[in-house]
Amino acid sequence: MIHNILLTGSSGYLGGTLLARLKRADLPPYGKVYALVRSEKQARCVQEYGAEPLFCDVDDHVQITTAIVDREISVIYFLIDAYNQTRQQVMIRALGKVKERTGKTVHFVHTTGAKQFSRHGGVQHDRPLLDTDPMLYDIQKSAAPPYKWFAQGLRTNVAVIDTAEENGVRGYILAPCIVYGEGEGFGNRTSIQDVAVVKAAKKTGRVYKVDSDDPIWPVCHVSDNAALYLQILRQILLGSDIGYNKNGFFLAASGSIAWKDIYDAFATALAKRGVVDDSTVEEADETALKGMAEALGVDPSIVPFQVGGKCTFTAVHGKQIGWQPQYPPEHILEAADAEVDLILKSLDSHG
Repeated sequence: MIHNILLTGSSGYLGGTLLARLKRADLPPYGKVYALVRSEKQARCVQEYGAEPLFCDVDDHVQITTAIVDREISVIYFLIDAYNQTRQQVMIRALGKVKERTGKTVHFVHTTGAKQFSRHGGVQHDRPLLDTDPMLYDIQKSAAPPYKWFAQGLRTNVAVIDTAEENGVRGYILAPCIVYGEGEGFGNRTSIQDVAVVKAAKKTGRVYKVDSDDPIWPVCHVSDNAALYLQILRQILLGSDIGYNKNGFFLAASGSIAWKDIYDAFATALAKRGVVDDSTVEEADETALKGMAEALGVDPSIVPFQVGGKCTFTAVHGKQIGWQPQYPPEHILEAADAEVDLILKSLDSHG
């Protein structure tokens, strides 16, 4: 069964690294790789990586459905919106039509986030919450996040699975975590999560911790994150059943690290460059939270959501299908100096 593949988010940090690694991944045979693009420049860039540009408005439901069905696309990697569900549902229904037309098994890989499985998502677990836990779907369905606006992120995971089941599609929910390292794509090459730590510190002159306990969070190098996307694709192309829909959750993480260790490593790197006064990490008070909020462009109540929190979500599923992360979790601490360098250069270049 030869699959045609559609990638979205190719100009992003994760999607760009995935596209850059696709050609050299030594995958089983597949048909065409299409990359969703919005400009001629993006089109030229994706062609350099061996993908065929697909100009399409994802919010034009008829247009995107026709594009998927006419090209007999049977595998979609969705990396452009972890919160709203409409675009995903339209694409999943289109895959259902491809299945009806061709008889192929069709697959939808949705990118969510580790936050949806954390204290921020109303998931309170002191024990490790495995990504193979058979109750994950129910947890996502019933959790009540402390941030009401964040509930949609969890509901979207549920909607992806429900819509996939209704349309005979194999759905997978892949959760990146704190991803670090330089991206390899043509667009954004820096992470989102650790950039927030640097932005906040730059504004306030200090690295602050935002939790009164000592929480942990899963971490992953960007190349290992891409490797999990590719291992899922490899197994799809081989025709393997790797667990899907309610059994299709994957966390891309090599392990977990305490936030305080991340703060310490970043504070040392920032102090070395004179960005903060010294490498001491203090607990954020109201004034500090206000300054951090200004730097991040959010309300002070949202700051802990962006640069802290507890997540015991634990990666098992990827290793069961042959994924082997190359960088241990502690590597983020060793890489903090280079990461801070990369982020500061990126922030400077964007004004």
